[in-house]
Amino acid sequence: MTAQKGKDLLLKIDTTGTGGFQTVAGLRTRRVAFNAETVDITDTDSAGRWRELLAGAGVRRASLSGSGIFRDAASDAAMRSLFFDGTIRSYQLIIPDFGTISGPFQITALEYAGEHDGAVTYELALESAGAIAFTEA
Repeated sequence: MTAQKGKDLLLKIDTTGTGGFQTVAGLRTRRVAFNAETVDITDTDSAGRWRELLAGAGVRRASLSGSGIFRDAASDAAMRSLFFDGTIRSYQLIIPDFGTISGPFQITALEYAGEHDGAVTYELALESAGAIAFTEA
């Protein structure tokens, strides 16, 4: 795989819950992280007292985050409303030449900032709220 442009990494949201996805406007940076907790099953009979883990037993989660500037009043209002209502919606993260990550997420952080000589910016964080799917490009 060759190098990809960061601007081509898109975050989309189903703002109404009807399956119509809209790109979250004004995002300049986006990030995805996958994590899995481990379940330690080490006991006195473990070989050499090395830690042993139970395969496939830990809780898995995905985190999405991004930051940007306000450009689209509709998507900005939707994100703000979903945060304050604690609503879980479907999101898609499109990674060029790799695939699409999709599933239910909840906005867990929404921050606003601004300097006297610059644009108002925002940062958001989302946590998975169910099974995540991956579709290869």
